Amino acid sequence: LQRMLSLAVEVDRSPNCSSCKIADVMFPFILNIPLRSQREAFLTTMDSQLLRCKLLELLFQHSCDLPTTLPLSLTQILYFLSHSSVLLPYQGETATWQRWDETLQYLSLLLMSYQNVILEHLRSSLSDRMELIVQKAKPKLQDNDDISQRDIQITMENLIIRLQQILGHPLPLQITEKLCMLR
Repeated sequence: LQRMLSLAVEVDRSPNCSSCKIADVMFPFILNIPLRSQREAFLTTMDSQLLRCKLLELLFQHSCDLPTTLPLSLTQILYFLSHSSVLLPYQGETATWQRWDETLQYLSLLLMSYQNVILEHLRSSLSDRMELIVQKAKPKLQDNDDISQRDIQITMENLIIRLQQILGHPLPLQITEKLCMLR
């Protein structure tokens, strides 16, 4: 399945467009995966980094009270850090800190996948991508990828304060580790 999805993204002249279409179709199914382990297995084994980004973007848009119109970018990821709630409300008897742990895990996965999309020119068609690789072209950043250390610091501090209010003091070790990894 993962290989077929990856090929489906690449057959179009615009992988960005095809990944959006595929993600829109797949998103309702992602919401209905009952167990965290199954969701993680599905998302972490995806061959297409671009499709993974689009699915995670939809998941975080779904978890925000006010979805953003920003394109997939580092600014959008900071927005998700500031405005996301726990992703999936049906997680049953799962403790709140475990649901936040999953949310932070997926934010890290989104960030790593997005970096791969940029570094490997994955928004370009396969033929254009090969040319860019041969030319050793630098990754093309968007205006929304220009964030400062200060932006990151403020967003992380606000997230920590919000999590401390929600989860209480002190934060569980798993949450602290995820926050360090995100930073």
